[in-house]
Amino acid sequence: MVSTATVVLRRRTQAQPPPSSRSSSTKKSIRRRDYSDTDCEDYSDTYCEECGSGEFPAELLLCDNCDLGFHLFCLRPILVSVPKGSWFCPSCSDHKKPRNFPLVQTKIIDFFRIQRTSEQTQKFGPEIQKRRRRTSGLMGSKKRRKLLPFKPSEEATRRLEQMASLATALTTTGAEFSNELTYMPGMAPRSANSATLEYGGMQVLSKEDMETLYRCKYMMERGEWPPLIVVFDPQEGFTVEADRFIKDLTIITEYVGDVDYLKNRENDDGDSMMTLLSAADPSKSLVICPDRRSNIARFINGINNHSPDGKKKQNLKCVRFDVNGECRVLLIANRDIPKGERLYYDYNGYEHEYPTEHFV
Repeated sequence: MVSTATVVLRRRTQAQPPPSSRSSSTKKSIRRRDYSDTDCEDYSDTYCEECGSGEFPAELLLCDNCDLGFHLFCLRPILVSVPKGSWFCPSCSDHKKPRNFPLVQTKIIDFFRIQRTSEQTQKFGPEIQKRRRRTSGLMGSKKRRKLLPFKPSEEATRRLEQMASLATALTTTGAEFSNELTYMPGMAPRSANSATLEYGGMQVLSKEDMETLYRCKYMMERGEWPPLIVVFDPQEGFTVEADRFIKDLTIITEYVGDVDYLKNRENDDGDSMMTLLSAADPSKSLVICPDRRSNIARFINGINNHSPDGKKKQNLKCVRFDVNGECRVLLIANRDIPKGERLYYDYNGYEHEYPTEHFV
């Protein structure tokens, strides 16, 4: 149970700076569970069991068993929005660590639909290398900094462990694996994803960087994954760590999920929606919803925008590109990342709609 309130959109974004006249039209509210005036109990004096404060009543969540209150931001891991259905506090719930996905090669291959043949690899590898040699030169490197493909861990066993960690996180959260944007019936069609609709225009991904992106995709299809591992932290929940040194400007992953119109998600309480298209006509704006289909991007945490220490954590940037006329969202290293460092990026970009003041 929770007190009735309206809060701003929990949406991750890296949009171009929107004019102030448009900022209010792109916000959305998340519905709280509403209790009518006929409820016999008065919760006006409820306080948080963790911090002892009754302030921020809109952020107080009540246990459906003991009726004790907890601020969303005082819980560990933090809850960014009110969960669907019943919710039980740590004392009333059977709180267990996530059950690890079996470290069995055949199960992991089937879960991620990894290609079992090297035919496509043999066709793709030499061609991409040939094109890279032909297009890269001294003058090109001086003009712009090129994106880099990730370097998979060398040991096959370690790559299996990395994939199993992601499978654990996905199965625990009830999501299927997908490494592409998905267009489902009843949601936005693929034809709606047109970069030409972006308000103010969108940066076009260069041909060479596009080849690098596709190279990363093909590597993943054959089981050569980014050197990342998903871990469960009692304070932050699922989070992602670098499992080997990652160089600045390396493509980490694409942010994927179901594509839908923003207008269809006005009452959605998901906490991981990402801006895909910010159109001049708000009715044509699109978001990525990774709650049902997603990849490792969903588990990369955000920085605390209100803390100097939080901002220092940022080692990724989230950028939207025009890729062959469609909008795509990439997470890219914005500095060298040593092995063992957790990955963080700014959930807000320029829109400042995602509340991060209580992030760890």
